[in-house]
Amino acid sequence: MALTLQVAGKTDIGTVRANNEDNFGYDTRYGIFVVCDGMGGQAAGERASKIAVDTMLTFFRQDSKVRATQVVGRTFEGVSERANLLGQAIQLANQSIHEEAARNLSQSGMGSTIVAVLVEDGFFSIANVGDSRIYLLRDGTIQQLTNDHSLVMEQVRRGLMTQAEAESSQMQNVIVRSLGVEESVEPDLEDHEFAANDVLFLCSDGLSRYVQDSAMVEIVGRSETLEKASEDLIEAAKTGGSDDNITCLLIRMVEQSRAERMLDALLPGRSRHKWQDSV
Repeated sequence: MALTLQVAGKTDIGTVRANNEDNFGYDTRYGIFVVCDGMGGQAAGERASKIAVDTMLTFFRQDSKVRATQVVGRTFEGVSERANLLGQAIQLANQSIHEEAARNLSQSGMGSTIVAVLVEDGFFSIANVGDSRIYLLRDGTIQQLTNDHSLVMEQVRRGLMTQAEAESSQMQNVIVRSLGVEESVEPDLEDHEFAANDVLFLCSDGLSRYVQDSAMVEIVGRSETLEKASEDLIEAAKTGGSDDNITCLLIRMVEQSRAERMLDALLPGRSRHKWQDSV
């Protein structure tokens, strides 16, 4: 079964904040998709998340020989080469943010969360640092693929707090792992396989904290396009009381039509370059 991608993303300043510290980007030519939520206040957080997104996209747009010269940090056991590329790119983004903060005292302490997906054929790898999330919507169900690196979720994992207590805690926004704050960072990495009509949903916590899982499923399921789903998800977060910036990025894997398969057979390079959109 030949599969192809549909993509849509949107970011919104929200109803309270004076600026948008979220950033997202993607390049379907190389199968890379990224959402970041900056911190550090005003321009610093916005700058950190932009550095992270730009670093990730630039890394995957480069020739593999050039990428090999930019490897920083360690390699990761038990995951694919595809996931290791994500891990290397994230470590490079961490270094870039950390070095810029060291050069500019006004940006000292700036950082960013990150969630990223790298797609190759019918497979995908995910990475995350912080409390932005990746969900998988499949056959009317939803599964959170990432684990929040937040103080309250660490307490939940240790059995010191219930999930309900975590969701109502005033400490929800305290994260214990982020890009740029330390010289090195440890991303979570996983490999997965796509099924037809799967939807991957990347978002910042300005959305995930204010929209229930069931509402996410309902909104995506009823929307005729991913663009409409993005708009409705952000509106649901606002209606739900979000006091943060709000970002979502949706990726749907669909079965290729017969006409598309025929074009790919006639033009072998088409499948890599048929989506020219990037952010």
